[in-house]
Amino acid sequence: MSTIEQTSTSSAPLDERELRAWRGLLRAHASMCKALDAELEAEHGLPLTTYEVLMYMHDAPSRKMRMCDLADCILLSRSGLTRLIDRLQRDGLVARQSCSSDARGAYAVLTDAGVETLAAARATHLAGVRRLFLSRFTPQEQELLGDAWERVLPGAGAPGAPGACAEPAC
Repeated sequence: MSTIEQTSTSSAPLDERELRAWRGLLRAHASMCKALDAELEAEHGLPLTTYEVLMYMHDAPSRKMRMCDLADCILLSRSGLTRLIDRLQRDGLVARQSCSSDARGAYAVLTDAGVETLAAARATHLAGVRRLFLSRFTPQEQELLGDAWERVLPGAGAPGAPGACAEPAC
């Protein structure tokens, strides 16, 4: 049995190295999400979750996604997504469209105003990602990180990788 298999099946407490790796991931993710959210909110009045929803819709065929698929992509409950889409619809960034093949289903469709809002926020988001995260690593280290995320979640680091939900292009 490999070290990876032994570690993954063990119920022993995490050792210092394992704990540092795990807590580092959690802290880095939380800290960066909080900082990116604050920047988007301050510059564009757009929370990070909203930015993410707009990105998924922008990258989808015809700029629309089924509500259930969108909820799965952004890890929100369906009721949480419904409230978010309601707000975006009131703001004119998203429209709802009935699904012709399933009377129970509905699409969220990105409007032209949503595309414009996303374009304005995108520069802020990308600058933040580069400043807060990517600038801390060499290109070689970024490759290693991408490879590591692939081991944790296949397809997580690959643009357009197959899976339940295609990642937005940032």
